[in-house]
Amino acid sequence: MVSLRALAPSLTRITTAAAVGAALHIGQGNPNLIDEKAIQFSRAVLAQTDIEGEVISCEGPKDNAPAFARRERVGTGKGPKVELVIDPVDGSTAASKGRKDAISALACAPAGCFQVLPDDGYYFKVATDHHSVGKISLDMSVEEIVRRVAQEKGLLLQNFTVIMLERERHLEILKSLRNLGVRIILIPDGDIAGAVVTCRPGSGVDLLVGAGAGPEATIAATAVKCLGGTMLVKVWRDKNDDSNRLDRLRAEGVDVDKTYDENELAKGNELVLAASGVTKGELLDGVRFIPNGAIVNSICMRLPSGTVEKSETTMHFKGHPVYKQFLT
Repeated sequence: MVSLRALAPSLTRITTAAAVGAALHIGQGNPNLIDEKAIQFSRAVLAQTDIEGEVISCEGPKDNAPAFARRERVGTGKGPKVELVIDPVDGSTAASKGRKDAISALACAPAGCFQVLPDDGYYFKVATDHHSVGKISLDMSVEEIVRRVAQEKGLLLQNFTVIMLERERHLEILKSLRNLGVRIILIPDGDIAGAVVTCRPGSGVDLLVGAGAGPEATIAATAVKCLGGTMLVKVWRDKNDDSNRLDRLRAEGVDVDKTYDENELAKGNELVLAASGVTKGELLDGVRFIPNGAIVNSICMRLPSGTVEKSETTMHFKGHPVYKQFLT
């Protein structure tokens, strides 16, 4: 049986393809086109990948954006049985406006390992590195979490950096953070990358907080677990939620009162996270086009080894089994 370790390069090719498809339309003002092309390119690569795969969750349905179908079967059917959580472009709106921090990302594990958090409303997320594993909880206030993480990392508050999505729903959190005097990075999109950089040594980012979509939470938790960090997630109650949302989540097997950690969102010790940059950001450089080709930066991390691989792929479209069909 082929191991996930051996599959890692193939998984990176999937996010690379999505990044190229999306990058062709950067700045054109159409996020749905960004998502559509990312899916088209990545689906073509998946069709050639030797897995018996199932997409158990994909970002997009909440916003009626293009997405992989729930429980869509992917791969040649000849390889290991795996499940995937895919975000073809985390930051499609940012990419459509030519802004930073858009990536393509997926998480892969043997069947039965991922907790599905449906793309239905938002989920509150906290992520940080190994210093705070077992030291924080979502019963704590944001101020208490910041103080605890800073203490565990040996940092003064004025030297502590929080990253979060710039959203109206975060105004009270932002006010609390500013009262603490911490440094704040507000990003337009891309909380997967935001979670990952909190666990990367030397990134200068210490904590992710805020509410975002469900599929990204599982993808980010996979990366954070591979990096030895911690991520906590629970259902975010929003005043704009419709009255049936919690019932829908319960029907999907979500405990709406529970705090999920990285070990519950991504179970087991055989996991792969792959991501490729669409636009330049905190984690990865964006796609750069060259004559008849492109240069794509990617990152792949996996358990049980904890290996993290960064790569730069230079591809040539002419004669390529995937890209030639879309770019002629």
